[in-house]
Amino acid sequence: MMMRGSSRGSSMAHNRWTNVSSHPPFSDFNDINNNKCLPGQPLSSFTKINSKLKSFPRELIDKYKQGDTHPVSALYQLSQVLQFQLDMKETVTTAGITGFYFAFCAVIDGVQYKTGMGITKKEARAKASELALEEFIASLENDGIPSDVSGPPLLPVREKDSTTPEIHSGRAVIEKKNPIKDQVPNVVRETFTKLMDMAAFVMLSPAGCEVVALGTGSSNTNASPAPTGRILHDSHAVVTARRSLMRFLYRNLLLFFSKNSALEEKSVFQQDQTTKLLSLKNHFTLHLYLSQLPKGAAQIPSQLRLNPLSISAWEVNNQIGLHVVVERKVFSKFSSSYEQMGSHVVSMSATDKIMQWQVLGFQGALLSHFIEPVYMSSIYIGDGSCSDTRGMEMAVNQRVDGITSALPLYYCVYRPHISLVSSAMPPDAHPSQKSLSLNWSYGDLLVEVVNAVDGKSTEDSPFKSSPALASRLCKAAMLSRFNLVAKEAQREELLTAVTYREAKMMAKPYQEAKSVLKSYLERKGYGQWVEKPPISDHFSI
Repeated sequence: MMMRGSSRGSSMAHNRWTNVSSHPPFSDFNDINNNKCLPGQPLSSFTKINSKLKSFPRELIDKYKQGDTHPVSALYQLSQVLQFQLDMKETVTTAGITGFYFAFCAVIDGVQYKTGMGITKKEARAKASELALEEFIASLENDGIPSDVSGPPLLPVREKDSTTPEIHSGRAVIEKKNPIKDQVPNVVRETFTKLMDMAAFVMLSPAGCEVVALGTGSSNTNASPAPTGRILHDSHAVVTARRSLMRFLYRNLLLFFSKNSALEEKSVFQQDQTTKLLSLKNHFTLHLYLSQLPKGAAQIPSQLRLNPLSISAWEVNNQIGLHVVVERKVFSKFSSSYEQMGSHVVSMSATDKIMQWQVLGFQGALLSHFIEPVYMSSIYIGDGSCSDTRGMEMAVNQRVDGITSALPLYYCVYRPHISLVSSAMPPDAHPSQKSLSLNWSYGDLLVEVVNAVDGKSTEDSPFKSSPALASRLCKAAMLSRFNLVAKEAQREELLTAVTYREAKMMAKPYQEAKSVLKSYLERKGYGQWVEKPPISDHFSI
């Protein structure tokens, strides 16, 4: 598979993934509505159906009433026996129900029944079937059902399951027939619907879509850099989600190096026999969903051009150049306001970080000891206020055009497909605490809540790693996972690194690519990349 926008096909082993199986359906949401889909139609006109009652088996109704048959299966089995036309029609939510609920109603021989709603399509169809059966069976029983007549054997009916989300395991698989552009926002919405500024990494496989990492947040810490590795300095959504993705990758590395064939098969990785580096298995790709247009150069005016005729060079640099975030405020690197901020904690903008990761890979320095760069095949923006993606295209793709030839092996400018999609967020949702950040990755039983201001998990977070409240996303936690993987992979040379910084600097190709990128951006006039104080990396565990 060749890269879009690059000729370095040898770098594309990162597009290889593995199949995954589905989990039991999520059924904790029972907020439904019993209004009719289209009121006014008679619900007792069963002339055609009554003519077929002689072949109706009473035991089917009894099994359904006893809970032995799923409502959807029962309704489809009735349609087989009585030979009526059954359709499950997707419709709109009713009675002022807001938020992202799906709505379905059953249509039997042209008669539409009450609307069932649920947080997933599966749940909505089940509720719609239940409501239809309630009226349908009552009408049949009122008209009389022969008790001594049995029909043909019932065929096992399985509902066409378009979504099978399971929050506790984090799986949310949707049917393959939908295009990826529709799958990504749907699967994110069904996994975590109540978050505001959110980013999610979605895995696309032959089996469908799954959310593998997720994060929320919009703040930096106020804490000063310290040589502990236990403070999260940047808790913006995409940064949080990316660190959650790294945890997912570490977990799969441990599976691969487990020396257990069954566990190894479950890993998303395979090994390149030439380089011995791991890459993602075949036919799997990663996609990034953003609930908002990221801060920074992605938000430049759509009419701006990299080589404008009517806009001053200063304005171009100010808009398309690198941006930083200080105390939740965004500044151009060329802004005088930024220069007056003094010694405040500074982070590069989310847009600039995405641009960097599309060159260096989302895996970071430590993971690059084991795996090839991991890139996003597409980036989807579910921001209803965003009318085009030109700013994102310029900031992520065009600013690094021409750098590929200077990069070391495996690194490239991977140009993701960028487009707008429907929002995965409830339109009336409002964050109660903008300083809070949530993180989760596939395999986690609990969400972790981080107070972005102090960079640690909260006292009441569902998941807490220790009494000290250090986040599971902190650098110290990542170094611990790195050492564990190095031991399992029998990479003794990596275990000689004493500090976090030493382990990062040992990743020579990654550091070379990073140096090339920073020099390129500065040479092109986009500004100088801001690095955090080295003291934050000088720690050991």
